[in-house]
Amino acid sequence: MQTVAELGGIPYIMFRENATTSPRGNLIWNTMKRFFDEHKEYFLMHYHKRSNSETVFSMIKRKFGNHLYSKSDVGQTNEILCKALAHNICVLIQEYFENYVKIEFDYCAKVNVVR
Repeated sequence: MQTVAELGGIPYIMFRENATTSPRGNLIWNTMKRFFDEHKEYFLMHYHKRSNSETVFSMIKRKFGNHLYSKSDVGQTNEILCKALAHNICVLIQEYFENYVKIEFDYCAKVNVVR
């Protein structure tokens, strides 16, 4: 928590049920625990954004592997972007079949793309 705070972030990390604000503890720990106790819904809203992103990273790694095969930085960036695009397409197909989500392809066909 201290490292995240030093880098300018706000550490929305979940607390155990028996966690307390100890006067001898870390200042950022006490501050975030007090914030959690007083504004639980707001805290959980931000925490779930973090947990959702970790879930997506885990899904991508399980589906496509956790290794990058490109050697250059540009190649690795493109490989990560392709994995993310492929993951989004897989989720779109899954939602289409499981939840009967209607997809409007007509709108996509009308969008002008620079070639």
